[in-house]
Amino acid sequence: MLFSKKKRKIKKILIVEDEPLVAFDTEHMLGDAGFEIVRTVDRVADAVATIGEGIEIDLVLVDVNLADGSGIDVARTAHARSIPALFVTGACPTEAREVAAGCLAKPYSHRDLRAAIDAIDRVMAGNKLGKLPNNFSLFLETA
Repeated sequence: MLFSKKKRKIKKILIVEDEPLVAFDTEHMLGDAGFEIVRTVDRVADAVATIGEGIEIDLVLVDVNLADGSGIDVARTAHARSIPALFVTGACPTEAREVAAGCLAKPYSHRDLRAAIDAIDRVMAGNKLGKLPNNFSLFLETA
């Protein structure tokens, strides 16, 4: 097909967010956009356990400040398994570059979240980047 959609590298997402309304909204928005939500959790321990289960996860969407600890620990665990992480937070931590694919500042729109995920997906696929949201920092090396 000449006009078929490009195949995504990112299909399955783990959401790690302890604000229930944000988690609910993100889960439904990404589901409506065609992503499979592997699980939505609100604790570091649950996120680390989910990653450790060995189920297929293409991206971890993680808040930094969680009730039981830091999302940085979740990103480190994901990074050790070669799973990219996207921080969604009010303030991007200084060590984010070492363990995450990018950082999207809160508050963000649905459009900005989709654009950030798309940018990570494009870099992973070796494709050219489009316009990035102003509140997004991409840490992956572009081709």
